[in-house]
Amino acid sequence: MERSANDRVGFCGLGIMGSRMAANLARAGFDLTVWNRTRSTAEAWAAEHGAQVAETPAQVGERCGVVITMVVDGAQVEQVLTGTDGVADSAAPGTLCIDMSTIAPADTRRIGKRLAARGLRMLDAPVSGSSPKAEDGTLTIMVGGETEEFERAQPLFAAIGQLIVHVGALGQGEALKLINNALAAANTTAAAEGLLLAQKIGLDPGQFEQVIGAGSGASAMLAMKAGPMRRRDYEPLFKLDHMLKDVRLCLEQAEQAGIPFESADYAGEVLGAASDKGFGEQDFAALIEALDTVADRRT
Repeated sequence: MERSANDRVGFCGLGIMGSRMAANLARAGFDLTVWNRTRSTAEAWAAEHGAQVAETPAQVGERCGVVITMVVDGAQVEQVLTGTDGVADSAAPGTLCIDMSTIAPADTRRIGKRLAARGLRMLDAPVSGSSPKAEDGTLTIMVGGETEEFERAQPLFAAIGQLIVHVGALGQGEALKLINNALAAANTTAAAEGLLLAQKIGLDPGQFEQVIGAGSGASAMLAMKAGPMRRRDYEPLFKLDHMLKDVRLCLEQAEQAGIPFESADYAGEVLGAASDKGFGEQDFAALIEALDTVADRRT
């Protein structure tokens, strides 16, 4: 089947998640142009997957009808899309920018207005599922923006996600994603406390994981993080500092809405303490290190 101009896709940001998401797009047959802040990373990825490498985000915008960003924070999204040598500098009117990063909803809406002033379109489409689901193309994607743009992006989303939900206007995808991540952090914190208690009173950690995982205390975070926490293996699937950033953004959102979110507030404190201990670049399962320190101080 002949591909349309919309299938010429730019992908900016080839980190833990982005590299895997872009690989699924390549496997689905999309013609990719990639950009990464570290050029050698983009060159290695392109050599493996058969893509073109752009010198700047502006070059991505010049070549592609759709541009996906998957970077760390709002400042990076803004720089890539609307900064000097950004996508908007050279993109044709009607180009669709899909930000799949996790940033503040207010940042998304501000960037969206700047793009619209240049005749460009935007969706926010953050993802949930961490690197294993990015690898196998089964991410959950929550999308904010106009229905027309959502429908236009569906073939792309289908290549990288399993559950794809249009949740409302621009920025609403980010709003829901921040709540999701705050709950994930709170659940992981609770699982870590339970694991530490089980160890302290002489229960077998493996049996803790087995029984709780089959009981009413089970959660996706227990299933994903109990093993790494038991082994103290923090190979990053989702970096602790990135989770800390997301929890803090969610708490800002909760404060603006006047809704208490005490479990997320506590998880944020634990994540902050673990980051201060030097675990920011490790997986957020390392939050148990901060709890372990507190437990040691009390005994």
